Order: sequence, then structure tokens, then C-alpha cells
Amino acid sequence: MERKAQAAMEFLMTYGWAILAAIIAIGVLAYFGVFSPGKYVSGSALVTAPFYVNAWNVKTTGVNLELQNNGDAKYNITAVNVTNCGGAGYGDFVASGSKAVVTVPCTLTAGNNFKGDITIHYIKEGSSVDLTSTGSIAEKITA
Repeated sequence: MERKAQAAMEFLMTYGWAILAAIIAIGVLAYFGVFSPGKYVSGSALVTAPFYVNAWNVKTTGVNLELQNNGDAKYNITAVNVTNCGGAGYGDFVASGSKAVVTVPCTLTAGNNFKGDITIHYIKEGSSVDLTSTGSIAEKITA
């Protein structure tokens, strides 16, 4: 009877050491950042239709967005807000297929990563209804 218990205990100990080794290996990989893909991926900026972010950058002075109107009408961009940065009024019509450069001023620290949600308030030409386009931006802050 004692022999069966000893064999079972040795069997469980073998699995225990294997599981402990796997946990240590995963911990070492996590410590060195293998599971942090954000360090290896370049930034991104996306917004919903009818706008498209053609180009962007995040500087110590604020967030710069080049918005392209992919809709079939002229839109008056009334305001652009970026969380963790602030907002900026624009107040100009953007024709279909045209681009508008919007700067949202704020003070940021170079070298850090920036992540924020974009909200674009606009009105279709000939309408008085306030419309909204949302999105997000993630980028490294440059000087």
C-alpha cells in the first residue's frame, strides 16, 4: 500500500516541477516585455465616417490631425476634442474629398506614449443638426 502512495506522490511532484518551471519562464518573458506589443507597433489614428485621418502627429505642443472628408457633402467642422489633451474649434467648411488640418493644443512630455479618444463635431451644409464622428489616437510624443 505504501508503494502505491509513493509512486503517486512522485508522479504529482514531477508535474508540479514542470508547472513551476513553466510559470517561471512565463514570468521572465513578461518581465522583459515580450507580451507588450505596444512597444513594437507604430502609432495609429482612426475616426468614423465621413472623415478619415490622413496624417497625424503628437508633439509636445499638441495633437495635429489631417482630416479628409470622404463624405458626399460639405461639412462644417465646429470642434475637435481629444481626451487627455483638450479641444479646438475649427469653424470651416471642408468639401467632399478635401482635407483640413486641425491642431488641438496641449502641453505634453516628449518620449511618453499618448493615447486619447477623438470626437469631431460637424454640421452638414444646409443643415442645423449637430453630428459627431468619433475615433482614437495612439502615438509616441515627439519634440
